[in-house]
Amino acid sequence: MHDVGGNGDGGDGSVGADLPASGMDQAFLALERELTVLLRRARAKSGEMARAVHPDLESAAYGLLARLDETGRLRATELAAYIGVGKATMSRQLRALEHLGLIAREPDPADGRAWLVHLTEEGRARFRAVRDARRVAYVRQLAGWDRDEVAQLAHLLHQLNRGVES
Repeated sequence: MHDVGGNGDGGDGSVGADLPASGMDQAFLALERELTVLLRRARAKSGEMARAVHPDLESAAYGLLARLDETGRLRATELAAYIGVGKATMSRQLRALEHLGLIAREPDPADGRAWLVHLTEEGRARFRAVRDARRVAYVRQLAGWDRDEVAQLAHLLHQLNRGVES
């Protein structure tokens, strides 16, 4: 059940029996609840966006395309570290993306044993079309928000992501 009142009490005034009802606990309960909803929706949306890039693209691979669009060329190990997966998982995902024609590999000039991964022209075009459509949707969804509120949300999410990375 979603807490309509927004006070973190589950909507019926009760608080979990094992947690004290302090304001700090309520704030973290509300944070947990809203993050759970946000992450569930983000996973579903990630799958939709991945399929919009290519019908056979796994939802987890969408983030790889986003990172490569931001950075250009990266080693697979750098991508794996950024995404938080092992080398074997990254290797499998990169092979699938390469098979779909969305990425390509080239030898790393700084280390002949390593490979750099980058978006192909088709991969970049497909990814950016989906990303741009998503941004239009964000603008529409947040049309009632003040620009400062949007900037504050982006800043707070950045802080949260930095905290999760460390």
